[in-house]
Amino acid sequence: MKRNKIITVAGLLLYFVFILFSSVTGFEAGKRIGGNFITFSADMFKLIPFVFVLIGLFEVWVRKETVEKHFGEECGFKGYLFSILLAGGTLGGLYVAFPVVFSLYNKGAKLSVIFTYIGAAAICRIPMMTFEATFMGVKFTAIRLLVSLPLVIVSSILLGNYLTKRNYKIMDGC
Repeated sequence: MKRNKIITVAGLLLYFVFILFSSVTGFEAGKRIGGNFITFSADMFKLIPFVFVLIGLFEVWVRKETVEKHFGEECGFKGYLFSILLAGGTLGGLYVAFPVVFSLYNKGAKLSVIFTYIGAAAICRIPMMTFEATFMGVKFTAIRLLVSLPLVIVSSILLGNYLTKRNYKIMDGC
């Protein structure tokens, strides 16, 4: 584990050295990369505190039994439907979805339902679909969803069953 942290710190250090070098030498691509990093970080820091407050409230207010009933081992197809509906309302992309997933998992959600949530959060968030339908057309968006959602569900079931048979557990903390 210590080696991974060293590699991560070294990679981040190299990234920031590259950005600094680009700023000093006037390398345009590096300067744009640095600007994009600042813009993305600012957007993320505006959203993340609210997400963590909402996840904290979810942890306190939603009982484990409720999550197990709707997302757990005995949920059936409705668990996949609920995870898609929950993912549709997720704002902020996958960096918001992963803390939600961790909370759902800790409260007893089934792995395949969790994988469906992650896949659906990546492809069918309402703000993204609205933007897509505006530029690509409603027909395109509908076809994309009708093709991709069944594939997400099937692949989630396969991956969830595979990992469940091998007694996979999400690590607590890193």
